[in-house]
Amino acid sequence: MKKQNKIIMLSLASAMAGMGTGAIAGGFGIATQSGSGTGNAFSGGAAVADDASVVWSNPAAMMALPSGKQFTAAGHFLKPSFKFSNTGSSGAFAAPGTGEGGDGGDWALVPNLFFTTDINPNLRFGIALNVPFGLKTEYDAGWRGQLTALKSEIKTVNINPSLAYRVNDKVSVGGGVSVQKLDAELSAFAGSAAAGNLTLKADDIGYGYNLGIIIQAAPSTRVGLTYRSSIKYDLGGTASFSGTSGALLGSNVRADLRVPESASASFFTTLNPKWDVMGDITWTRWSQIQQLNVIRTTATGAGAAAGTTLTSLAFQWSDTWRFGVGANYRWSDQAKLRFGLAYDRTPTKDATRTPRLPDQDRFWVAAGIQYRLSKSGVLEFGYAHEFVRDANVNVTITGVPGALVGKFDNKADIFSVQYSHSF
Repeated sequence: MKKQNKIIMLSLASAMAGMGTGAIAGGFGIATQSGSGTGNAFSGGAAVADDASVVWSNPAAMMALPSGKQFTAAGHFLKPSFKFSNTGSSGAFAAPGTGEGGDGGDWALVPNLFFTTDINPNLRFGIALNVPFGLKTEYDAGWRGQLTALKSEIKTVNINPSLAYRVNDKVSVGGGVSVQKLDAELSAFAGSAAAGNLTLKADDIGYGYNLGIIIQAAPSTRVGLTYRSSIKYDLGGTASFSGTSGALLGSNVRADLRVPESASASFFTTLNPKWDVMGDITWTRWSQIQQLNVIRTTATGAGAAAGTTLTSLAFQWSDTWRFGVGANYRWSDQAKLRFGLAYDRTPTKDATRTPRLPDQDRFWVAAGIQYRLSKSGVLEFGYAHEFVRDANVNVTITGVPGALVGKFDNKADIFSVQYSHSF
């Protein structure tokens, strides 16, 4: 029985090591927060004031919208692609199994809803319902890297009420609070047929805030600054196994996770009746994510006590910078064309990257069109392609011989549609 328990515990630790890495490996922020922004590669977001989505991008910019009520609904169809190529895996990862995992990416829908309204001429209220963070990768069962990852899914839902106040004709300020729910599901092969696949499910609700200022630097030029706080999650959930020994291994678990704070500086200027230009720089403090500790909160049938550490993983992530530029061209009174470029750094490093999310630096190319249906209704379509650098992985698991060594060929496409209405 002791020998069986030792094997079971090794399987448990090995699978959880892969799962823990995947929980926070790679930039899992979601940039798609407005359909109008897609066509500009989300450049100049803290200074642009096209629609009610400013509640999220910079609450102070609500004062730059026309008076009255504004409603915006957007849907983003995302298609990432993550295809693994083996370049020298060894030990337990040398045998190809069922193959190289297929395409770890799949279609996903990201919705956004925004609303703003006047309280008085110098004060406005807005609310956002959106998805700030997310992750989904899923590989074929039995693939070469099944000990490191099978399915990884992180979902968030955020409610963000905000207020904006006009200080004077040139300066407005704003701020809001976020109530954000996070759900995570991660799975991997546990290392033996008796243990089967290990699945971790956990969730929590966290709270944060955002602040912004917008300055009308000239009649045709706005400058925006915005800050969004980090949010801490005390995740609680379960670790379960699909194999015949699953009842001995399962337990409740907890882990602390903090999503990063960020700050942006943006400008927007109208050059002439036909052209607008915009740009931004965004800093994200991914270095807050350095280590993940997964703790058992109940004892297991295999003898592991509550309060013991299931796994402790160091990541050494780095802060990132994103740079974007964009332009609008007024084709007619009804139609506006949008263009955008952006460069987005990854927080991950080759030494700690895993198949959970094989993120790398990316370059955005985007275009879109705005069509005014009526005085009150505006329709937006946007498309962006992300050229993503190949992501190298060299993953080892304590107690498991060899390493998963290879690279991922990555790319992503974004299709957005949005409708805005003023009344």
